[in-house]
Amino acid sequence: INNEQLKATIKDIIKYSKEEKKRNFVETIELQIGLKNLDPAKEKRLAGSVKLPNVPKPRNRVCVLGDARHCAEAKALDIDHMSEDDLKKFNRNKKLVKNFAGKFEVFLASPAVLKKIPRLLGPGLSKAGKFPQVISANSDMLERINDASSSIKFQLKFK
Repeated sequence: INNEQLKATIKDIIKYSKEEKKRNFVETIELQIGLKNLDPAKEKRLAGSVKLPNVPKPRNRVCVLGDARHCAEAKALDIDHMSEDDLKKFNRNKKLVKNFAGKFEVFLASPAVLKKIPRLLGPGLSKAGKFPQVISANSDMLERINDASSSIKFQLKFK
């Protein structure tokens, strides 16, 4: 399918669901993608992320793990945040880290704190598939949160 035909079909589906047959729940669209030039015998795993034009879950819970500057910026924007000292209180406790990872969908971290996260929290965030994305020193935090919220991660494992 070419790109224009795909976009036109998706617009028709959205128009139909909004105007003709209104439902009282959040609808989803399933999209299947065929991968060309991929040999599953050679490559056993496939992982990546796709950035969508719109945020699929606007109520994503985001937590900023940052230095003093990023924590102050997150507090001003009323976003959950934790400093390095707060992370030390977890004391690599697996149960606490797992509960912490379950509370949020997206984690963002300052470059300085990002290097220390495996030592402070252990492998809990990585196992949950929520290892933090880095916030650069001069990037806009709201823009970075929207980028992180609008990207979807995927993993495939071939047998």
